[in-house]
Amino acid sequence: MKRTEIETIAHLARLDLAESEVPVYQESLARILDLVGELGRADVRGVTPMAHPLPGLSQRLRPDEVAERDDHERYQLNAPRVEAALYLVPKVIE
Repeated sequence: MKRTEIETIAHLARLDLAESEVPVYQESLARILDLVGELGRADVRGVTPMAHPLPGLSQRLRPDEVAERDDHERYQLNAPRVEAALYLVPKVIE
């Protein structure tokens, strides 16, 4: 990876890298990307996708039922301004 790419990634991740750390990150990220590239080149044409990692087992599912009650009205009692079940906040962008 190029130094500028590392600096861009560090900026996006809000990392303040020391000058001595940049080469370490270059090497680490390059190895990670190489590994991902190897995985992308793996021949998986005859592999059937699995729903569960252990053969003969299936995923246990819980019943699809409401587990919590709707308390939004109670929560909005503390809000300074509410309209149509929405929190009203001061405008911060012109």
